[in-house]
Amino acid sequence: MDEEVVRADVVAFPARRTRTLTYRERLRLSLRLSNDESDQAASRPSTSFLALAFRWDARSRRRTTSALKEGNGGMLVSASVSLLAVLLIAPASLVAESPSVIEVGKFSSGTVGQAMPDGWKPLTFKKIPKHTSYEVVKDGGVTIVKAVSEASASGLIKTVAIDPKEFPIIRWRWKVDNLLKSSDVTRKEGDDYPARLYITFEYDPDKVSFGKKLKFKAGQALFGDIPIAALNYIWDTKAPVGAIVENAYTDFARMVVVESGAQNVGMWVDEERNIYEDYKKAFGEEPPMINGVAIMSDTDNTKEQATAYYGDIVFQKTVKTSSR
Repeated sequence: MDEEVVRADVVAFPARRTRTLTYRERLRLSLRLSNDESDQAASRPSTSFLALAFRWDARSRRRTTSALKEGNGGMLVSASVSLLAVLLIAPASLVAESPSVIEVGKFSSGTVGQAMPDGWKPLTFKKIPKHTSYEVVKDGGVTIVKAVSEASASGLIKTVAIDPKEFPIIRWRWKVDNLLKSSDVTRKEGDDYPARLYITFEYDPDKVSFGKKLKFKAGQALFGDIPIAALNYIWDTKAPVGAIVENAYTDFARMVVVESGAQNVGMWVDEERNIYEDYKKAFGEEPPMINGVAIMSDTDNTKEQATAYYGDIVFQKTVKTSSR
């Protein structure tokens, strides 16, 4: 009997000297240890059901090997019962499936007065010195992010790792106080929007052509840390809703018109898009992993002013309402 089992025997039967246990005692001890292990695992959210089973399987193998060396065949039964006990009595929380929703921007839980929500950081550009201001505020009793842009451009970004095949749907809420008179999605001078939601994608050099690599490196030299591909969901002034347009500055980005015109100005609007399908339509290929989500209000090209508000942003596996 190995040292680990001897210590367990002493703990289980403190009034007796160390001895070889009967089959019934070993079974009772195994079940007791299984319950203790399961209770401890339930208090650790990151511990998976399979991980717990594998730990017990490893312990069982160690005990089985020792038992065989000692000629104690009963230990083999005990080890098997230990693993079976874990499988049968593990709490339901340990076998929960992966989440159907990923909350990327839980702004409604933020602290009013913060310059940016927890987990988000500034998104700035090399040649644009004046930045948009962001603040966590309340609007209608709900905590949101307010953006004020005055001939400026910058955003807030959060680093993520999301598979668009598994979580193709993105849902968010936003509101704008005004449109930009000179906004034009087809021209550099008009490449400004009171509100936009960025989705950036992972750069995998093994899947990018040599020519595209050169263009990507040149773009980084000019504009800083740009993504290899990005979808921009925008609130435009006049382009038709549903239009997908190549960005006026770079073909690494596509502009997807989600709202257009003054019809919903001053109102909260709930949006839902299928990123997986939008990417295939925009770039003609399968999307790589999503590595960033950003919000931005910019007026650096038009030299105008815009105020926008951003609500919670979530990814999900299934569609609740049809994409527009």
